[in-house]
Amino acid sequence: MAIFAVQYFYSADAEDLSLVRPAHRGWLAGKLEEGTLLASGPMVDYPGALFIWKADSVESLAKTLDQDPFDIAGYIGERTIGEWNPVFGPFN
Repeated sequence: MAIFAVQYFYSADAEDLSLVRPAHRGWLAGKLEEGTLLASGPMVDYPGALFIWKADSVESLAKTLDQDPFDIAGYIGERTIGEWNPVFGPFN
């Protein structure tokens, strides 16, 4: 399995995001429990988030991310997925 860094850039305002956030975080908790999500959290300087995932391919990860309640609600304006080579730290 490869490691991927994913960035979300939200298109919804904070109020709309707060309505779906419990479902989004519940979905993420399930992925963390199954071991495919390694880390996640919101960005401080802009409306978005960073995630570290373990997946077989970009395509399989994209299909997984399509099931995120934020994506289903249409709240992600842009999503980037890049394979990452962690040299130091807990993900190498």
